[in-house]
Amino acid sequence: MEEQNENQLNIELSEEIAEGTYSNLAIITHSNTEFVLDFIRVMPGVPKARVKSRIVLTPEHAKRFMQAFADNVSKYEALHGKIHINDVPPIPMNFGGPPAQA
Repeated sequence: MEEQNENQLNIELSEEIAEGTYSNLAIITHSNTEFVLDFIRVMPGVPKARVKSRIVLTPEHAKRFMQAFADNVSKYEALHGKIHINDVPPIPMNFGGPPAQA
């Protein structure tokens, strides 16, 4: 009989979720009991955007997520160089192109 590790967690990833959802804007809000991360996709020339995914975290999990994410960004930069952030607003609503027309 094979012995299983009690601390092991099997995680399933469906094909739909594995495709991922592109987001180029995130809005983070919080209350005294939770953090809410809304991931949004803003498209060129479109004045309206929808939340594509919402993640709700406890404060403890939010802090662990922040630490893990910072660690991963540091590892990325060690391999690929520093990520530069522009001082201008991150999402121009028209992306520099003409407005969308139907």
